Order: sequence, then structure tokens, then C-alpha cells
Amino acid sequence: MTVKTERITARVPENVHALLTRASTLLGSTLNQFLVQAAVERAKQIVEEENIIRLSGESTELFFKTLENPPSPNARLLAAAKAHKEHLHVAN
Repeated sequence: MTVKTERITARVPENVHALLTRASTLLGSTLNQFLVQAAVERAKQIVEEENIIRLSGESTELFFKTLENPPSPNARLLAAAKAHKEHLHVAN
């Protein structure tokens, strides 16, 4: 099975190129391998951070209290649940 690849190019100042080249050499990789590895690692961090919800202490306490003692459903929620249930019956 062949894997389709795409080309990425970037222009950087000489000092940045020198730094990246030195770092890749120290790791024993090519500049291209170094850049791809570094970019993939950073991309994974960004995607992972996007999936994390951070709450203050007060918000965390409120969240867990609400889970333990949920409020009664209001009229809008009951209507939405009824509409959803009706939609599911139509779709089947």
C-alpha cells in the first residue's frame, strides 16, 4: 500500500535555518525529518489542549453539585425532548 504524501515549503531567515539545521544534526536526523517530527508533536499538543476543559475551583464545584442534584427540566427542555423523540419515530 502506498501512502500519499504532500509537500510543505517554508521560507525562513538564515539564522532560523542555521538553528534548525544544527538541532536536526544533533539529533542525527535530516532537516526535513526534524521539521516534520517537531510540527507533528506540536500539532498533537494543540489538538489535545483543545479537547481539555479547564474550570476554576468555583466552576468545578458548581459542575459537580449540578451533576449530583440536577435541576428539574424546564418547559423548553421538555418540548425539545418531545420533538426529538417524534423526529426519531419519523426517521425510522
